[in-house]
Amino acid sequence: MIEELLPDTVVAVEAHGNDDAGHLPLLPQEEPLVARAVAKRRREFTAVRSCARRAMEKLGVPAQPVLNGERGAPIWPAGLTGSMTHCDGYCAAALVRAADLASLGIDAEPDGPLPEGVLPSVSLPAEAERLRRLAEERPGVHWDRLLFSAKESVYKAWFPLTGRWLDFTEADIDISVDPGDPRGGTLHAALLVPGPTVGGRRLSRFDGRWTARHGLLVTAVTVPHA
Repeated sequence: MIEELLPDTVVAVEAHGNDDAGHLPLLPQEEPLVARAVAKRRREFTAVRSCARRAMEKLGVPAQPVLNGERGAPIWPAGLTGSMTHCDGYCAAALVRAADLASLGIDAEPDGPLPEGVLPSVSLPAEAERLRRLAEERPGVHWDRLLFSAKESVYKAWFPLTGRWLDFTEADIDISVDPGDPRGGTLHAALLVPGPTVGGRRLSRFDGRWTARHGLLVTAVTVPHA
């Protein structure tokens, strides 16, 4: 599912369900990161890193530990960039050679409404109005949760390029629906703060895609070199 949202140069591996069977075990360097974690956190941590190592193998890169860097961002092997996501019953990792993409971000969320009171804290007034129109025209998607997922993907693509926090209100995201697919489309994030410089050009927006299937909302943002 996630691969459909990404360029062909990106390798994505996903896992469904909460069963530990088939997951690669944690490497010794990763064990301390979840030494005190509850069982659910440990299971998700293990599953998503299993996906990441399988993606490395598909790229011809020896499997290596995925440790946490600043603000918990994953540290990828030299020459790679990528992103990971997990929610209840689903996890995925997407990796690409750094020569092929400057950055990417992926996120998955359950296709359900955000908790009461969350939307005003993560959305701009213009975004909330667009969500209202989308909900009237196409009520089959939880647009508030999709916006949240898109903001997460934007941040995951932003942070490796800047090393800086990006607040929910510092990117204005416009979600569009594909004419032939009412449960999929594009997203465009206008950056409301100075963007990163990539290939000698300062970026003012990030672009991506989304899909709503199998009870999940999945978003992906990619940043090309030029």
